[in-house]
Amino acid sequence: MKKITLSIACCLMAIGMVQAQNDWTKKSREEMAGKIKKDANDTTNYRWKKGATINININQGSLNNWAAGGDKFSFSLGSNFTAFAFYKKGKNTWDNVLDLAYGYVNTTSLGGRKSDDRIDFTSKYGYDIGKNWYLSALFNIRTQFTDGYLYPADTVPDLVSRFFSPAYILLSPGLDYKPNDEFSLFLSPVAGRWVVVMDDYLAAKGSYGVDTGKHVKSEFGAYLSANWNKTIAKNITYKTRLDLYSDYLHNPQNIDVFWTNVLALKVNKYISANVSVDMIYDDDVKVFENTKTGVLGPRLQMKQVIGVGFSATF
Repeated sequence: MKKITLSIACCLMAIGMVQAQNDWTKKSREEMAGKIKKDANDTTNYRWKKGATINININQGSLNNWAAGGDKFSFSLGSNFTAFAFYKKGKNTWDNVLDLAYGYVNTTSLGGRKSDDRIDFTSKYGYDIGKNWYLSALFNIRTQFTDGYLYPADTVPDLVSRFFSPAYILLSPGLDYKPNDEFSLFLSPVAGRWVVVMDDYLAAKGSYGVDTGKHVKSEFGAYLSANWNKTIAKNITYKTRLDLYSDYLHNPQNIDVFWTNVLALKVNKYISANVSVDMIYDDDVKVFENTKTGVLGPRLQMKQVIGVGFSATF
């Protein structure tokens, strides 16, 4: 019942956003277009627009004879890099976005461990067929940089993930609806998805829904992706992306959810603050309490990161 309720809620949320939201990639492309002046002697009608944003946040603290207690030393690093390359010629568009993130924290009592880790690349081709609709094809891949562990009390850390373990690869033809400069909705009833676990140790445990001993699980189903980028106030923007996937071949009623949210506040040219919240629900992913006591079953996964630091846009 909880799975069905979660699925219905996410679907209603995506549908409710249709009237007031937009494709953030299109907004970024148009913003960059306004900054780049075309040579008067250039008579070609195509264009490439490219850019990137990098954020680096560093925090450090130390205590000495501090009566209230706490860790003697703490250090954290958070970083995010987003790059885009957009092409437009006539009715043809090709949008490419690379999103990278990595975070690390070290304390006296806990030692060092990562706090964020993401590789996300999306490439989308579109052909304008009129009335804000585009005939499109989308490719997306998501994975991570380094090993991930659980840290159960009084035991050694348990390896639960690493580069390309897992990796999610999506290839999907469909229709892209872009009614304004703030929202897009990509719909596909025929999407192929592959869940990859390349590491032999994790594959032997049947991690991330891949059959035990195998490295790839193939899925075929329906895919929806809603993107919204909104300027709430001067120097404050909110960006959200909601992906829903239903596997026709296995429990299609259990919809996989990937929802990411970023609130960005620009202090000045080089200082910014970011708050991000990611939520994932995948019925095939069994969340471990630790590898010795067994699994808890599928759960809503949540990750929240707050950072203030250096920011640069190219």
